[in-house]
Amino acid sequence: MIDDAGPAAHQGAGRPPTYTSWLRERSDAELDALLAARPDLLTPVPADIAALAARAASRPSVVRVLDQLHLFELQVLEGVVALGDERSGRSPHGVAPSALATAMAAPTDRFAAALDRLRATALVWEEEGRLRPVTALRDILPRPAGLGPPLRVLLSGRPLSQLDRLAADLGLPTGYGEGDPADRLSAALCSPDRVDALLDDAGPDARSVLDRLVWGPPDGTVSQARPDADIASAASPVERLLARGLLYVTGEHTVTLPREIALRLRGGRLFREAAPHPPELDGPQRSPLTVTRAAAGQAFTVIRYVEELVEHWAEDPPSVLRSGGLGVRDLRRSARLLDTDDTTAAVVIEAAHTAGLIAATSEVDGEWLPTGHYDVWRVTEPARRWALLASAWLGSTRVASLAGSTDARGRSRNVLGEGLDRRPAPEVRRDVLGVLAEAPEGTAPTRDSIAARLAWRRPRRQGRGFDELLDSTLAEAALLGLTGRDALAPHTRALLDETADGQTVAEAADSATVRALAAELPEPVDHILIQGDLTAIAPGPLVPSLARELALAADVESTGGATVYRFGESSIRRALDAGHGAADLIGLLERHSKTPLPQALRYLIADVARRHGRLRVGTASSYLRCDEPALLDELLGDRRADDLVLVRLAPTVVASRTTRPVLLDRLTELGYHPVPEAADGTMQLSRPDARRAEEHAPDGGLDSPPVPGPRLRAAAVRALRAGDEAATAARTPVAAPPNGPSRPSTAATLTALNRAAAQGQRVWIGYLDPEGRASSHIVEPQRVDGGFLTAYDATRDAVRRFTVHRITGVASLERDGA
Repeated sequence: MIDDAGPAAHQGAGRPPTYTSWLRERSDAELDALLAARPDLLTPVPADIAALAARAASRPSVVRVLDQLHLFELQVLEGVVALGDERSGRSPHGVAPSALATAMAAPTDRFAAALDRLRATALVWEEEGRLRPVTALRDILPRPAGLGPPLRVLLSGRPLSQLDRLAADLGLPTGYGEGDPADRLSAALCSPDRVDALLDDAGPDARSVLDRLVWGPPDGTVSQARPDADIASAASPVERLLARGLLYVTGEHTVTLPREIALRLRGGRLFREAAPHPPELDGPQRSPLTVTRAAAGQAFTVIRYVEELVEHWAEDPPSVLRSGGLGVRDLRRSARLLDTDDTTAAVVIEAAHTAGLIAATSEVDGEWLPTGHYDVWRVTEPARRWALLASAWLGSTRVASLAGSTDARGRSRNVLGEGLDRRPAPEVRRDVLGVLAEAPEGTAPTRDSIAARLAWRRPRRQGRGFDELLDSTLAEAALLGLTGRDALAPHTRALLDETADGQTVAEAADSATVRALAAELPEPVDHILIQGDLTAIAPGPLVPSLARELALAADVESTGGATVYRFGESSIRRALDAGHGAADLIGLLERHSKTPLPQALRYLIADVARRHGRLRVGTASSYLRCDEPALLDELLGDRRADDLVLVRLAPTVVASRTTRPVLLDRLTELGYHPVPEAADGTMQLSRPDARRAEEHAPDGGLDSPPVPGPRLRAAAVRALRAGDEAATAARTPVAAPPNGPSRPSTAATLTALNRAAAQGQRVWIGYLDPEGRASSHIVEPQRVDGGFLTAYDATRDAVRRFTVHRITGVASLERDGA
């Protein structure tokens, strides 16, 4: 019931309470709690309490909050719906809390907590101490607690002949002489003594029929049901029940057990077993230290995976498929690069994309490249890098574990493509990790015990899709380092707390998540150990500057607790191409190596540097220039270079018909190691261009609106109170001029506003915005000039300007005590 009456109606004495009036009586703290529990009520902010009540009682909003209730809260709510149904015809409406507690047969503290949650979410309201559900629940929960409709509902609408026949068989007056026959029959059949007598009279075989319906579902199927059966002619057990009003025909082959009869057969209990407590979590025991180290080690591995993958994509970016996403070949190539399986590579790629580290340059013929955000992420401390990846995954709708599976049409789901979005994924992830957080310390809950706890926590969100998300969450959480040996890591507990209000770890200057993980990660080192076999060992994560320089001069050979790099001709040449000289490279290695630089490595660097850049490629179509004519003689005599069509122009210059890029690449393949030359004859040495994609806004995350912050909720409560005051305040309209229109003239409006500004009075105004929407405001006029009213608007808690010709009415407000 929504109360949208005007101000006069609100002042009427003896008016029965309504859902709106109950909300109006809530304190500011209670309204704040309501808006925190149901953030959809703030989108947009309702104009007043009546608008808030209408939205809170609407079916979409009620369904949304129902999905947040755990099993026992849902059972208590079903009890309110079943026992407080106003269609039963009983007066007063609703159910007393004590009667509901008796029917629930649950611990007092758990029952009180569940009832407080239902009141706080405004699913249940009170009228004279009795609990009543919002009207929308009648349609959303048509069979509360497995019970059928009330007797009054089943009796209404039936022919008078059937009602009179049933009344006669029960020894009751017929016709309308003593009131409505349906009300009379309903009251009689609600009597426990009469029900017991009718059950005994129907016989034990009829009682067995009811036993199959008593705990639900209340509907049964019969081959043939006669709604006109009477006690004298009833033959079968079902007909005997129909004749005594203990069962009713609701379809051609369907009979239904009334709610009151079922409750009597249940002994007054609503549920066979109430579920006030969640199922226990059981599983193998794990050492907390082992869990922490395992999760931290995996977190470090994920950081390295992302950096290695994105750096490789910066040099050799994969293409975007026409249908969007990443091709299977590119996925497998990435998995080989990371030395892992396709599923792990898919999770890493999706995590990097969700965190904004990679993006497509174009949806058509584009490439997957790092974004500018990656450059910032790369120089951030490792613990914060992981926290950014994990928080992005936690709020993402993408489920990477589904990559490679097929959809309903038989099409394969690609990484970074369509088909991997699951809107409930963020909520399921929080629920799963929340359950892991509830496990006793040292316990790694089994998958079945987690599923049982989630079935209690989210009873309305079960099914095949939910099981799929549960499995993917457990797998991805382990891959990303949120869990270790199937138990929740301490840094993940901190992450859940910090991101509970919708904030990201990046917004927290002093992050508990970063502190917890940083204590377990190895400190970055600025030194390496170079060995005689032309390898270098990094005994831990390298500082970013050294890691970038070493990645130019050496290739990664193996990873793990320590990373092994190998020096070779191609890697040394790569460093020289980037602008390093031989002396610079040797000096870099000597500064950062804890072991002496092997002579073999010095010789390798010197030999590659000696041959590097002796040939220089320019544009003629292209030309070769070399200070050593003998080297050009060798090249001209090399049959492998016949395709370059080389022509000698001078002892130190050779021209070619191929373009400069082709000539550079071909001579590099032949082992001559040329470098490009500028127009002034200098060598052009530079690092490869850092190609970056534009950052794109992340896809929508949570299916439900984010929880508003305390300041926003406080402002919304103030606006609701002010809007409600504007809608319900008693006011005296400004009189229209004699023989004028019913609406006050502009002159009368200006006079009233100027008087209020001079006397410092508050007034009510009706206003039409430019879109034609009408609204009410309580304002304190400051001045009126140029066709505008400048006033403090109590409804919006701000100073505003109103166009005078859009003001539809002005009224003075009654002062307190006037």
